[in-house]
Amino acid sequence: MSQEEDLDSTSAPLIEHLIELRQRLFYAVLAIFFFFIVCFIFADQIFNILVIPYERAAGETANLRLIFTAPQEYFFVQIKIAFFGALFIAFPIVAAQLYKFVAPGLYRNERQAFLPFLIATPILFVLGACLVYFLIMPLAMNFFLSMQQTGDATRPTIELLPRVSEYLGLVMTLIFAFGIMFQLPVIITLLAKADLVSVAALKTKRKYAVVFAFIAAAVLTPPDPVSQIGLAVPTLLLYELSIFSARLVEKKRQEEREKREDSLGSASDSDAAVS
Repeated sequence: MSQEEDLDSTSAPLIEHLIELRQRLFYAVLAIFFFFIVCFIFADQIFNILVIPYERAAGETANLRLIFTAPQEYFFVQIKIAFFGALFIAFPIVAAQLYKFVAPGLYRNERQAFLPFLIATPILFVLGACLVYFLIMPLAMNFFLSMQQTGDATRPTIELLPRVSEYLGLVMTLIFAFGIMFQLPVIITLLAKADLVSVAALKTKRKYAVVFAFIAAAVLTPPDPVSQIGLAVPTLLLYELSIFSARLVEKKRQEEREKREDSLGSASDSDAAVS
């Protein structure tokens, strides 16, 4: 076989993989585009849903007002809502396309090990988003509303009039921050499966995890104590959950190692009996 034939035989699989990758990316982008259009049509309704935590903090009798100070501001807010909603809804489809592209190159046991993490990732992200929506945002808005001041003859009125873009930015920042931090069990479990971390090391580094949790909360959330504590405490609980998950991984690895040793011992005993 000539050198040119060798190059043709090696380049053919690469071209097939690139074609497959292009197809998977096309399906993923198509899903995001479709849901972008849908979310843009219902952008007003989605924004009104996102305002509900603000309404809960202010009380049902409060006359809430959100403003925009530039003619194009609310239009760009609708685009952000559509893009944010499209990424959120289309994530399972994007993840499925990624899995279909990677799965043929994996062994059966590797596919079985990879699939639970693919399912757990969006579930944990949704749990983080729900925590923001039902608990953190109402608490944070209640904290901000407490800074208002009723005016009289000696002092001016100080009233919270949030801009629609700033309110949406706050909600999106918190949802992404909590969603990312809620991936901690998935990341640590994968590292434990790769034998890159151990339960003993995780326990030893627990004090550093506490410091890291509060630093990450300070960086990822707005500068108010409610949001920062609200992110740091669940992160520490997730770290403890990650230690438990890593312990299960180590226990399973030890059981598999003992089975292999038993099978090798049985094989050697049978060989000795035959000889």
